Amino acid sequence: MATVEVTAANFEELVDKNDIVVLDFWASWCGPCRAFAPVFEKTSERFPNITFGKVNTEVEQALAANFEIRSIPTLMIIREKVVLFSQAGALPEEPLVNLLESALALDMQEVHRQVRAQQESDVPAKA
Repeated sequence: MATVEVTAANFEELVDKNDIVVLDFWASWCGPCRAFAPVFEKTSERFPNITFGKVNTEVEQALAANFEIRSIPTLMIIREKVVLFSQAGALPEEPLVNLLESALALDMQEVHRQVRAQQESDVPAKA
């Protein structure tokens, strides 16, 4: 599968309509971003049921700011609207494949239960 350009305008629809979205936050002036691009593209071909998107941080500054992107490239994996992974730095192909296989193997019911529990514990108690 080819990668898709992710913008503020299509981000929500992309995440709503796809079980797993892998994002590469990048910029054209970034050498490590350019070096990682072929690995990201090649890996996307190995996982046709996963959506791979590229976020140009120069163009989509608000989207990058929303995710507090401080360094590029940053790789992010979102599954069922939950950010499972977010880390700056490029990965070689095999570690990226292993990471995606781990994301696919997760019990998402358990992940959602843990997210709910965390959200409930973050709510201040009423006096």
